[in-house]
Amino acid sequence: MGNESLVAAAKRGDDAAFYNLISQHKEKMYRIAYSYLKNETDALEAVQEATCRAYMKIHKLKEPDYFGSWLIRILMNYCADEVKKKARRKGGQEAAAAALESHAADGEAALIERVMLESAVEQLDENARTVIQLKYYHDLTITEIARTLEKPEGTIKTWLHKALGGLRQRLAKEGEPHE
Repeated sequence: MGNESLVAAAKRGDDAAFYNLISQHKEKMYRIAYSYLKNETDALEAVQEATCRAYMKIHKLKEPDYFGSWLIRILMNYCADEVKKKARRKGGQEAAAAALESHAADGEAALIERVMLESAVEQLDENARTVIQLKYYHDLTITEIARTLEKPEGTIKTWLHKALGGLRQRLAKEGEPHE
């Protein structure tokens, strides 16, 4: 059974078809959720919540071919809300400082570089950050990103270009010796 017929069956209430569709996307969903939430428990909860929301709203899906993009968009919206809640509870700077300290304590240069990169990505505006994460952390194509975010491919390319330029500038500044 192809994805289009699975989506049609799921829309008619076929739970096995819906489960089959979710199974095809669960690993990608987990990786995306983990990149947002930085915690296995929270990422698993996000996947579960997004699955539940998709199950409740599958009848609203208009384009069966875009099931994966639609599902990822539900997940990303949930994760973004959770990140905002966490930031309000903790204060964004405290969390970044704690992450940097824990990685630096390990004494591994690769971890420090990764924290610097993640920090630079976090400083980008939301659109740039999202495009970078989807493209480089989750290997989505420009077309898949455009579908997921419901934007033209040209817009995604522009955001990606600006985001990469912003990252280069930030990382160049961080790499300069401090006087």
